[in-house]
Amino acid sequence: MTDTTKKVRARAPSSAYRWSCKVTTRWMDNDVYGHVNNVTYYSYFDTAANLFLIREGGLDIHTSDVIGLVVESRCNYHEAVTYPEELVAMLRVDKLGARAVTWGIGIFRAGGELCAAEGHFVHVFVDRKTRTAVPIPERIRTALETITA
Repeated sequence: MTDTTKKVRARAPSSAYRWSCKVTTRWMDNDVYGHVNNVTYYSYFDTAANLFLIREGGLDIHTSDVIGLVVESRCNYHEAVTYPEELVAMLRVDKLGARAVTWGIGIFRAGGELCAAEGHFVHVFVDRKTRTAVPIPERIRTALETITA
């Protein structure tokens, strides 16, 4: 391997994550190459992170004064998934700041031990009306602390 060749990242095991939810691929997720299109994984990430915030952190996506906006995302793809397939999105908090959280997210085949894709997602918490950064609400922070790596 030369200096200009990137090393392949090791695939994260399910034990590296702290919370999970089911995700089902949809007919429209497949692309002309016969697998779930790369952009769809970001939808899975967003679904998992927001479901956690709603279920565990009490976020009301319609009326909360504070909301989370995505300011950064990344994904590494390790193996293709297709429709129809049941997946599991797994989360952990990699970094918890005063106003932002960095999620570690893995997408696994149901029952799989190694992730098919993994990435990170950064949410900055902002005032819904002004879109200025604000401290993470206490109930959400408490929930996030329970899955901090």
